[in-house]
Amino acid sequence: MSLPLQIILTVIISAIVIALIVFERIYVKKHEETIKKGMLFVFFLVSLIAFLAGAFGIVLIWNVNITVLLTQIWGDIVIFFTTSVPALIGTAVVVFVWILILQLSRIALKRIGDKPGPMQKRRKTISKVLLSIINYALAIIGFIIILAIWGVNVLPALAGLGIVGLVVGLGAQKFIQDLIAGFFIIFEHHYDVGDVIEVGGFKGTVVDIGLKTTRLRNWRGEIKILNNGEVNTLVNHSKNPSVAVVLFAISYEEDIDRTTEVLKAVFPSFRKQYADVLIEDPEVSGVMNLGASSVEMRVTVKTLNEQHYGIERALRKLIKETLDANNIKIPLPQIVVNKPRE
Repeated sequence: MSLPLQIILTVIISAIVIALIVFERIYVKKHEETIKKGMLFVFFLVSLIAFLAGAFGIVLIWNVNITVLLTQIWGDIVIFFTTSVPALIGTAVVVFVWILILQLSRIALKRIGDKPGPMQKRRKTISKVLLSIINYALAIIGFIIILAIWGVNVLPALAGLGIVGLVVGLGAQKFIQDLIAGFFIIFEHHYDVGDVIEVGGFKGTVVDIGLKTTRLRNWRGEIKILNNGEVNTLVNHSKNPSVAVVLFAISYEEDIDRTTEVLKAVFPSFRKQYADVLIEDPEVSGVMNLGASSVEMRVTVKTLNEQHYGIERALRKLIKETLDANNIKIPLPQIVVNKPRE
């Protein structure tokens, strides 16, 4: 077989195999939510067979002696394992210990963070940070030990880390700033996992804290990742109880004192209905504004942290029903038009 023909056939076979694999990936990705696991195995098996068949075809085209090639590969494998058994065993032991320590740390810290109590948020925050530090420390130490097992002289590398650290530090000042800011955020207790904070106009629940970044999730499920160095000013809504505030209006003809007494009469039952959320009974603050066609009044009540939204909706419904039941009018906007005499 001539050389040009061998090249052409090799290109054709390679193109067919690549096209099949790409088609399989696109099809699986397009139907990943509905495709069955059995079909995934079939697609994987077909791709493997196509790859092996293509490789076998290319070997035949170029007249390669498969027996000699496989024998040589097997001999190299045997020699490698024969001469590297101690290093392989040492590497396996290091990896095993690495994974074991990481798993034990993850389980222990998760139990500490999930333990109920008044400091649960704080414990969960510290647990996540400690797990991140342990993960990075194990990775660095394990990598250095494995290099030493395989005969790499790590002492010059460790000595050079000072120079490398200086160079990296000069080029990664933003990264270091984030780490330092994360350290102070955590240990000065600015916020914990589960707190509701507002940063740069984005309000959400803290779902994760690391030394470099903080993850927030708002009520729509949107996730925002903030570099800790960017958290210059924030509002923590989880430090104190929330306050539900409801404004409503009554007509000028209505008695303000009667309206107040009517509402106070129904507030105790409202407190019992939401006893798990309310800290105290609602109270009428009084007249807040004299509008063009109404008297504006306000009702406030303290709730557990970030529970005031639902209470405000329930209060508006209660106020409307109570005013209607007692024939207290809620005025509509009115415009008086004076028509000149002709």
